[in-house]
Amino acid sequence: MSYYKINNLEQYFKHYNKSIREPRKFWGKIAEENFVWYQAWDKVVDFNMGEADVKWFVNAKVNITKNCIDRHLAKRGEKTAIIFEPNDPNEETLHISYNDLYSRVAKMANVLREQGIKKGDRVCIYLPMIPELAVAILACARIGAIHSVIFAGFSASAVTSRINDCECKMVITSDGGFRGNKTVDLKGIIDEALEKCPTVEKVLVVKRTHTAVSMKEGRDYWLQPLLYDAIPNNVAEIMDAEDPLFILYTSGSTGKPKGMLHTTAGYMVQTAYTFKNIFNHEDNDVFWCTADIGWITGHSYILYGPLLNGATTVLFEGIPSYPDFGRFWEVIDKHQVTQFYTAPTAIRSLAKESDEWVDKYDLTSLKVIGSVGEPINEEAWHWYNDHVGKKKCPIVDTWWQTETGSIMISPVPFVTPTKPTYATLPLPGIQPVLMDELRNEIEGNQVVGSLCIKFPWPSMARTIWGDHQRYKDTYFSAFPGKYFTGDGALRDEVGYYRITGRVDDVVIVSGHNLGTAPIEDAINEHPAVAESAIVGFPHDIKGNALYGFIILKEIGEYRDRDNLTKEINEHVSSHIGPIAKLDKIQFVSGLPKTRSGKIMRRILRKIAEGDFSNFGDTSTLLNPEIVDEIKDNKI
Repeated sequence: MSYYKINNLEQYFKHYNKSIREPRKFWGKIAEENFVWYQAWDKVVDFNMGEADVKWFVNAKVNITKNCIDRHLAKRGEKTAIIFEPNDPNEETLHISYNDLYSRVAKMANVLREQGIKKGDRVCIYLPMIPELAVAILACARIGAIHSVIFAGFSASAVTSRINDCECKMVITSDGGFRGNKTVDLKGIIDEALEKCPTVEKVLVVKRTHTAVSMKEGRDYWLQPLLYDAIPNNVAEIMDAEDPLFILYTSGSTGKPKGMLHTTAGYMVQTAYTFKNIFNHEDNDVFWCTADIGWITGHSYILYGPLLNGATTVLFEGIPSYPDFGRFWEVIDKHQVTQFYTAPTAIRSLAKESDEWVDKYDLTSLKVIGSVGEPINEEAWHWYNDHVGKKKCPIVDTWWQTETGSIMISPVPFVTPTKPTYATLPLPGIQPVLMDELRNEIEGNQVVGSLCIKFPWPSMARTIWGDHQRYKDTYFSAFPGKYFTGDGALRDEVGYYRITGRVDDVVIVSGHNLGTAPIEDAINEHPAVAESAIVGFPHDIKGNALYGFIILKEIGEYRDRDNLTKEINEHVSSHIGPIAKLDKIQFVSGLPKTRSGKIMRRILRKIAEGDFSNFGDTSTLLNPEIVDEIKDNKI
């Protein structure tokens, strides 16, 4: 594939400068040379940023699954598309070839059509990380149904709100799911959720755990018998470039989830391009992203990005600590993984364990390792570099969002010199700017501001499902004519970007703007600290003061918490300055996090302020029980 493949730093700047001077020509050539189209476009892009109205590849016709599967069959039909690695390492691994994937997706697409699903219908998918999840997503895309994957760990109320928001017609779920040594009753959660979901007509149920479940006559059907009778080939629906591909819900600050709508062609082009370049993909590679497909990372870099490139992608059902803390490294060794992409949360949790868990496995197959979900702190970066990458694998510290659809700022491996905690440079086609409080663009380097994007990019979300005004207000009103990411960033002396955290994570203490991310980095460098989260709370004299929630490592000599509090503040003072010292430090066993690993600072802020009302739906958290524990032990 001709992808403007970036091979060196000089070439990066050449491609980047061309993409900024002539963005239409840049993206148009990538789209033209690397994908199968039913019909070409009239215009590469048509947009009005003021109205949050963006269209890419106007009037082009395409089907993303033709590009993910069909076009690979002639030369790569027997190549493994998906390696399914089960939760239980004793269960047999499944290798699904591109030929097999075509057959599975075709059968599933035919089942959906037979069950009354047509182009434009919404199908909610509530499945564990099993092959049927990937197949269901691709089958929806094949017939033009809009898929909305709901992470198989959300509560019934969270599922209900998402189903009702998009007026879903069908749900695909399973009898249950495995998570470590636990079994999750997914069908029971769906049954409870659907008590308040009038639009759902059919429920298709996959057998995974083989536990007894109730089946509602006329609504619920076992999927396997339907697939058994289905024809193994299918004609893909011809889709307009701007036809919806999927809705993916992300948490809103109001507590009401936002259904980010991604469309077909632009998402296809940019996810394929970014996968190829950021992970330095070559034909015989084995790529593994440890995210769940319930998140945008899984959509873009477990499924669509790899398959668009004809890659082999690992689908992992398990968790990093089961059956032991060597599970990730054992999988890399077993499948000779070449690119490994995971979250800082996972890195930090595994770094707390003995290095023997990593050292006992052969990781020499790795050539690129990556980080996603939040800025990676310096201590975790170095541990990842030293113990996993063995100082030979570049770390791609990627910045992007559910809303952006694909990676925006990241090192390009073997091209961009890396720098711990920095996402480094924007990818070709991406035009970031830093803005000041007066809505002026900040020129030059060694500056700090609000991170915005001033020109549209193909994979951006087009709207919030059913509420375009909310989309416009949230992302395009703070800095008119630009997309506001909600993040602050600094640009260093060479133009590298470092994400400093959400703009609402900037605390003004005695007139000083303090970003929480650098303070947390300083705290996390203390040898006793595993992880920290900083929020502001009202202070009579300073206006605001800093409250720290800190998780400690299991280190015996740090039992004196008073001395440790002093040490941590001295550490912060020496690294940041006395102004950044914490007024309150609460040692906790965990932090409230979303399933994708992001800390829910809104909850911590309320606790720090002593406001224990209206935390929102905490059942969607990875660890909802931690909220009460932190609240009960508040200083």
